[in-house]
Amino acid sequence: MKLQEKILKTAKETISIEAKAIANLENFIDNEFAEAVEKIYQTKGRVIVTGIGKSAIIATKIVATLNSTGTPAIFMHAADAIHGDLGTIQQDDLVICISKSGNSPEIKVLVPYIKDFKNLLIGITADRDSFLGRESNYVLNSFVEMEACPNNLAPTTSTTAQMVIGDAMAICLLRLKGFSRKDFAKYHPGGSLGKKLYLRVSDISKQNMKPEVSPETSVTDAIIEISEKMLGVCAVIEDDKIIGIITDGDIRRMLKNNTEFKNLTARDIMSKAPKTIDEDALAVDALEMLETNEISQLLAVKNHKYAGVVHIHNLIREGIL
Repeated sequence: MKLQEKILKTAKETISIEAKAIANLENFIDNEFAEAVEKIYQTKGRVIVTGIGKSAIIATKIVATLNSTGTPAIFMHAADAIHGDLGTIQQDDLVICISKSGNSPEIKVLVPYIKDFKNLLIGITADRDSFLGRESNYVLNSFVEMEACPNNLAPTTSTTAQMVIGDAMAICLLRLKGFSRKDFAKYHPGGSLGKKLYLRVSDISKQNMKPEVSPETSVTDAIIEISEKMLGVCAVIEDDKIIGIITDGDIRRMLKNNTEFKNLTARDIMSKAPKTIDEDALAVDALEMLETNEISQLLAVKNHKYAGVVHIHNLIREGIL
């Protein structure tokens, strides 16, 4: 077998093994899972997520997901916990402990302290009969038949299963809290994701010049207006209302069909009923309109009056596209 063929075969086998294990997790989603999520939803404190080794790495990801979806969470490394970090746990906090075997030495030391503190303990483990499984108030079963590792040793399928259990919890909590796009935006203000969630049409249109002409403006002056405002478009305004739009494409079509245009006006060459969008709409909605209609510009409106222009290049610069 050629090297590339071997690589492709191994990669596909890995994905197949993990996919089957994840699909099988549905069989473990039962009333105990629902009760555990309900306890998290009702807790007055924070969710402390702990683990050791690769499970600790998964714990940090679950904490990040919970925090970003409205459930306050803190990561506590199981090894550090028994060397001073137990003070992280406060009276009203709930603890989630992650361990595939449920019998790691650090877990066996840590769990009794959590029990002594009277904090509710939720265990995520592949072995319900393990130390963690027996001592937890609720057990979320993350059992997998085998690791993707050919030696069945390196945590692969098992850590993927742990992460999926964490995602399932987070999304259940998100639904219970009625966590909206607006809530999500508050926790994700940075980067392109944040901009998709909070950047509005007005944030973009106000950065641009505002090209406009009247219906009786000469084509020559309309071309000058389009060129000076550098957006490839101008609105045609009559009685404070948008009655049309002139784009670079309209100018090209006019030149193709008319050798003489000094007597033509904006009304003669404009496109009627242009696409508009409210300036309070999200920029990502503007992008959807542009793509759906296969156009490059939209006219922004406020209270049905012309407010400016949004160009697809604006959205590219902002990282929306």
